[in-house]
Amino acid sequence: MDLNFSPEENAFRAEIRSWLAEHLNGEFAHIRGLGGTGEQLEGFEERIKWEQFLGQSGWAAIGWPKAFGGRGASLMEQVIFAEEYARAGAPGRLTHIGLELAAPTIMAFGSDEQKARFLPKIRDAEELWCQGFSEPGAGSDLSNIRTKARREGDEWVIEGQKIWTSHAQHSDWCFLLCRTEEGSRNHKGLSFLLVPMDQPGIDVRPIKQLTGDAEFNEVFFDGARTKADLVVGGEGNGWKVAMATLTFERGVSTLAQQANFRNELDEIIALAKANDTAKDPIIRQRLAEAEMGLRVQRYNALRTLTNAESGTFSREGYIAKIFWASWHRELGKLAMDIMGPEAELISQDHDYKMKRLQNLFLFSRSDTIYAGTNQVQRNIIAERALMMPKEPRGA
Repeated sequence: MDLNFSPEENAFRAEIRSWLAEHLNGEFAHIRGLGGTGEQLEGFEERIKWEQFLGQSGWAAIGWPKAFGGRGASLMEQVIFAEEYARAGAPGRLTHIGLELAAPTIMAFGSDEQKARFLPKIRDAEELWCQGFSEPGAGSDLSNIRTKARREGDEWVIEGQKIWTSHAQHSDWCFLLCRTEEGSRNHKGLSFLLVPMDQPGIDVRPIKQLTGDAEFNEVFFDGARTKADLVVGGEGNGWKVAMATLTFERGVSTLAQQANFRNELDEIIALAKANDTAKDPIIRQRLAEAEMGLRVQRYNALRTLTNAESGTFSREGYIAKIFWASWHRELGKLAMDIMGPEAELISQDHDYKMKRLQNLFLFSRSDTIYAGTNQVQRNIIAERALMMPKEPRGA
């Protein structure tokens, strides 16, 4: 892994830095910093305009192959973009699920018709996507899915429920993992469907979180329909396609996440200096540990991605989720300790809106639960990375 940048990569960094500085000080200056941790719906409509502007300007999908409307950027260029985007204070992305999950899945497994229909609108933020995977009783154990789809003529008819569906209330489409083979169990008999959200038979119910936000939703399917040819990867191959989708989720987007972690840690350090808590040796030690943990995340992510780019499987990738989730949860605690008594107060101004670091603390409680709990992650590390005996499972 070479962490030095070539002259061409440094030129690319200068290009994106200049572009962001120009446009985030102009028409979009008012959305700087919006959409941080625990504030995912903040300034939603204005941030959608920003996403569309990114698409029109050629910066939305830089990692996509040029054949699909991207820039074909290298791994290091994508890392540079993520770092500069965060450093510029650009708003949190609203198109992650479409750009980083739906689109790569369609590129890898979709038909030519599906690629032509969906990829341009994902790139240009003309259509937003949500992910229909988790269900009550089928979260970490995803193979326990019960949502069903039956074939009626040239359509699929869907019955069931999904939960923790981010941005479902604003989405145009959902990629849905459901059971299409009657009587099938576990990972067999599943299919990966593309389903329009604006139709009778779909009921979206937002779930209010501790932060007051409602990013997550319950989604009920009661006779919802989608076309028969909107199955990705072939009927019955949903588990294979879904596992590939989850692999894309662990890709370069992790570097963008870490760049935002950098901003959060810098804000906490600045506060510690301002209110003199940085003089406390225990607080200083915790800040140092947070800094070291963030650097470990970066180097491990770069190592994993570099190996993947060369076609080498890296077992180190298995530790990424449990590491960053636990680190971020501790960062939330550190933020509250540095804020002191102020951490327990909510301003009456602006409709009792909490401060950014308060939202960080509350939202980070969920980091060790979603996308695979810490307990599940430990099992994965033990069984797949360390090759230990598998945990006994019921029949």
